[in-house]
Amino acid sequence: MKISSRHSFATRSNFSMSSSWLLTLATFSSFSHAITFNSIPDAGLDTRQLGRVGIAGDFSGISLYQYEGQTEQPFNTNGSEQLLTRLPNGLFVSLLEADASIQTMCSFQGQVILGGNFTSLGGVQSPGIASFDPNTSKVTPIANLSGQVNSLFCDDAADKVYVGGSFRAADSTNAITWLASKNWASLPFAGFNGPVNSITKAPSGHIVFGGSFTGLGNTSTPRTPDGQIINLSTATIQADSGTSTAGFSDPKNIVCKTDGVDGSGNTWLLADNTAGAWKATFNFGFEPTKLRLWNTHQDGRGTKKWRFTAQPINGIMNFTYIDPATQQNLTCTSECPLSDDPSVKFQDFHFVNRIGMNAFSIDVSAWYGNGGGLNGVELFQDDIFAFAINDFNEPSCANTSTPSTATATGPWSTTTSGQSNSQYLSAELSKPVASDAASVVFYPDIRESGEYIIKLYTPGCLQDNTCSTRGQVNVSGTLSASGTNRTLASRILYQTNEFDKYDQLHIGSVDASSSSFRPSITLTPVPGQAQSIPGDNFVMVAQRVGFELLNSTGGLNGLFEYDPSSATIDTSNFSSSAFVKLGSSFSNNSAVASLVATSDRTFVGGNFTSDNVQNIVAIDNNGQTIALDGGLNGEVLTMHLDGNQLFVGGRFNNTRQGSTSGLGNVAVYDSTANKWTSLGAGVDGAVISIVSTTLNLSSSTAEDVLTLTGDFSHLLAFGSNTAVEVSGFAIWVKSQSNWLQNLNTTVPLVSGVLSTSLALSGNETLYAGSISSQLLQAYGAATFSDGFGKFPINIQPSASISNSSTSGLSKRASLLNSTATISGVVTGAFYENDGRNITILGGHFVANASNGSTIYNLALIDGANSNTVTGLGTEISVDSVFLSLAVQGDNLYAGGRVNGTAQGSDVNGLISYNLASKSFNNQPPALVGDNVTVSSVNVRPDSSDVYVGGSFDRAGSLPCPSVCLFSTSTNQWNRPGFELGGDVNSMMWSSKTVLFAGGNLTINDTATYLASYDASGNHWTAFSGASDLPGPVIALTAANGGGDEVWVAGTEPNGSTYLMKYDGSSWKTAAVALDQTSVVSSLQMFTITGSHDSSDLIASDQVLLLTGSIGIPGFGTASSAIFNGTTVQPFALTSKIDGTTGSISRIFVEKDNFFATSSSGMPRVFVALIGLAISLGIMVLIVLAGLALDRYRKKREGYIPAPTSMFDRGSGIQRIPPHELLHSLNQGRPGAPTV
Repeated sequence: MKISSRHSFATRSNFSMSSSWLLTLATFSSFSHAITFNSIPDAGLDTRQLGRVGIAGDFSGISLYQYEGQTEQPFNTNGSEQLLTRLPNGLFVSLLEADASIQTMCSFQGQVILGGNFTSLGGVQSPGIASFDPNTSKVTPIANLSGQVNSLFCDDAADKVYVGGSFRAADSTNAITWLASKNWASLPFAGFNGPVNSITKAPSGHIVFGGSFTGLGNTSTPRTPDGQIINLSTATIQADSGTSTAGFSDPKNIVCKTDGVDGSGNTWLLADNTAGAWKATFNFGFEPTKLRLWNTHQDGRGTKKWRFTAQPINGIMNFTYIDPATQQNLTCTSECPLSDDPSVKFQDFHFVNRIGMNAFSIDVSAWYGNGGGLNGVELFQDDIFAFAINDFNEPSCANTSTPSTATATGPWSTTTSGQSNSQYLSAELSKPVASDAASVVFYPDIRESGEYIIKLYTPGCLQDNTCSTRGQVNVSGTLSASGTNRTLASRILYQTNEFDKYDQLHIGSVDASSSSFRPSITLTPVPGQAQSIPGDNFVMVAQRVGFELLNSTGGLNGLFEYDPSSATIDTSNFSSSAFVKLGSSFSNNSAVASLVATSDRTFVGGNFTSDNVQNIVAIDNNGQTIALDGGLNGEVLTMHLDGNQLFVGGRFNNTRQGSTSGLGNVAVYDSTANKWTSLGAGVDGAVISIVSTTLNLSSSTAEDVLTLTGDFSHLLAFGSNTAVEVSGFAIWVKSQSNWLQNLNTTVPLVSGVLSTSLALSGNETLYAGSISSQLLQAYGAATFSDGFGKFPINIQPSASISNSSTSGLSKRASLLNSTATISGVVTGAFYENDGRNITILGGHFVANASNGSTIYNLALIDGANSNTVTGLGTEISVDSVFLSLAVQGDNLYAGGRVNGTAQGSDVNGLISYNLASKSFNNQPPALVGDNVTVSSVNVRPDSSDVYVGGSFDRAGSLPCPSVCLFSTSTNQWNRPGFELGGDVNSMMWSSKTVLFAGGNLTINDTATYLASYDASGNHWTAFSGASDLPGPVIALTAANGGGDEVWVAGTEPNGSTYLMKYDGSSWKTAAVALDQTSVVSSLQMFTITGSHDSSDLIASDQVLLLTGSIGIPGFGTASSAIFNGTTVQPFALTSKIDGTTGSISRIFVEKDNFFATSSSGMPRVFVALIGLAISLGIMVLIVLAGLALDRYRKKREGYIPAPTSMFDRGSGIQRIPPHELLHSLNQGRPGAPTV
């Protein structure tokens, strides 16, 4: 498979997850030569000056963005699947989308044949089956199959593909072959009278079919053909060249008229001696089998020659008919005759070909007397349909006491047909959906009891643009007046098909309609569906139900063996086949779900019972039955063979003999030891599929694992392993004999659905399903250096404590709204005073303490004490949400939507906790206001003052709105300035005296989105140019080390996200377009180890990191993204355990040195000292040189050293007369001595 790329395989030199989910290079060596992906250059964030780095968010798994194709797209919950492969880092990636499930794949002459219940594959209309070219990724529909494909067996040597399912193709039902010549070829037996679930080749070379059938054969016409009347009364009736004579001009005169009486109001006439046409146009499609015409004899007139033109094909139909005069069977096309014999009440014309149409015309070309005309027209079909729209059902004038009909309850409206067969009903229902919010009950006109195939037809969602809002419906029914199979068991079906489809609901007995009993099919919505469908509403549709009578040989019971060398099938000699004989020993209504063949035996699994076996059995090369310890005590739905081990999934908990309890719906049979063993204790619900793959759980070895998909919610407890909550997906690690979720090691996150896999040449493997995967499974918090790692804490998945589908993030219209949906870890901090090593995590989560107790919302990990995990205890409300943490000295100040008590004092919005003693301090007086929320806690640099920002009015009794100062030295609140009001979302200190606050604010009652506080002057002002900001600031961060430049992100009035920078003099807008759904929760500048093109916004050695849920056009969402001044690129991707996208709240670090550059050389302080020493040395040398030159100059000028002996200066002065001293001052300076 070749996908355009620049590099065939790439590694990241600084990605250090040695225990992460990287498949070994050997495992992918062959694979990567065929499937190649573009590698993404490393972002190169320089974290060396930051100490420890943590990631806080609402996620269950996290990955670096390493390859194109990586996404955090959730797995589909609407029944649609993808064709998948693996990236070089082991993550699953989608190659193409299907609008429903891909249930089977096989390789055929260089192509991959895919089968399922999809109608679209890779955007190409491909009902049920298609071909995929691994070299070009081209999808080619395999046309003219209608229905669902359950099983494929590709036989390259025979140049054919055996196809099984519940479908119609060519003249076969449920089984057929596709040839290398790209044609359908029916098998000698034309299929089966029930669906085929599995096909394999037995060791004998014979093809074995397994399913829910009781005989060979096909659908047939009823014993009384042409029994269903097509409703003309609701069609649009028109005429060309009709008469103007009153009472005879209306073409509707002849609809529902079967008495053949001429006269006004009963007859339609053409104008005199003029050719013309009678036309009918319908809002539904049909395939008529018979046309009945009543000729008129009004005034000697009548139709002599006519033709039938079908639309939209604009084709003239061929008929057979019996000439009433000669009683001969004749044919006609463009000039069909109509008798003028008054004794001939009507004539029947049978269509030679069954052609679909939604309009037709009867074109009269010759007439009797003065012009043509008709007294009546009826159209019949064999198809038995009941439409949701009653106008399309049989007319009231139909000659039946039980005409097809339907009843609808709920807010239904009619939707145009578009590309579908007919108009249909649509209902838009509010979520969460109630099961009785809407319903349609279909009542078909069943004329004879018998074996029927029942099909539910669903129009495609592309034509009415409802694909994103459609979901699941429940189908049930009543089929017989009495008996054990009186009702149709409820089935849940998806309506997300892009193009028209049908689902086979039932094969079996249906009683005829009567005055005392009507068969019925009921369609209702599946309740709930709030998570699987975006938006506020759910759309369901109802179109029609069809019943097809079966014609079967009988003699089979779920198994059939076919010898490809035989051109014919001897239905009288079924007993010669060991497989048919085995099936005949099963009880009635048995079904085979899965077949697996080895070199010496064929395993058969399903829902069957005989005297010796139950639900699973094997047949060897000699046709002998191998009982497999009698089988299992419940039905088998899937099997996977791995060497001599057969892994089996279904609905069972023991063997038939009761010898191996605790199998829990999944088990493994060892054919060598003839022994069943369990996989742990199994799971608590049905296992539908088992798919083999590999994971790398050690530094160098790829482990073989098995994925289980089904209807289960827990891995059952066994040994020392407790029960684990899952969502219908589990992974069994064979080498560990344990579930992946139980392993105490670094593991990936994988969730979703895997239906099947296909190993291609070499080590290439394709998968079908819908998977969300990330490299590291970590709940809510992760470490970061060169890659992601886990904190030593057991946080429970947020999906189990919150039903929010918003990944914990929302547009902050208000702080109250933003905290209402938060889950996961929101913030974190590191504390290292006096040799301590404590990591603090805050948010809205549940974790397990080291002593076995439960921690809510704030956890402490003591790295200096064997990573002991503790919490706050029970005093703080479990409903609290912590949004911001700050450490001042040994004290932690944690703010958010926090309530409860501490040390006997009420707390509201903020708590104070001593990290050294791990106990509450005396608490600051509680904050007061409506829905108090603290969004930001910041310690003023080089002080003990703690500034608290958010939504509140007072601190204790002190009026102190929006931002309040808590002095730790005096243990009291103070109001910083008197100008500020509103809600604060984010704060930062730009210097030791200047604080920035962003949000929805006011300064002296004037609105602003960014304010500045001068601590030295104790007053607030609007930030320079803040009026240029388009909406409330959500996040802000310093743009340079000086703090005079700042980045902000916020929300515009239309809900979109803006990103702007203040460069010291003006605001500049980042020219990036984020999706309107984007939520930016934090911003942070990083220095990088490399460089990028410089821009006006960001230097070449820096980038801006955005966290939250960042919608990048053309990519989707990323939980973190890098902005380099010109472009935005994903950085980190996250997912949640339930498959929804995750989010990252913020990055927290040990040392706030984001603008310090690092290198491998000498620290800057020493460099500075050495530079200073060199400078001083140079200055000393300059001074000494100057002194030396001055001495040399003086010596040349005759200067001599002054006397250095000391004498009594006082006595000398006394001996010099004063007048001599003064006289000498008036003398000129003597010249220099001459040498």
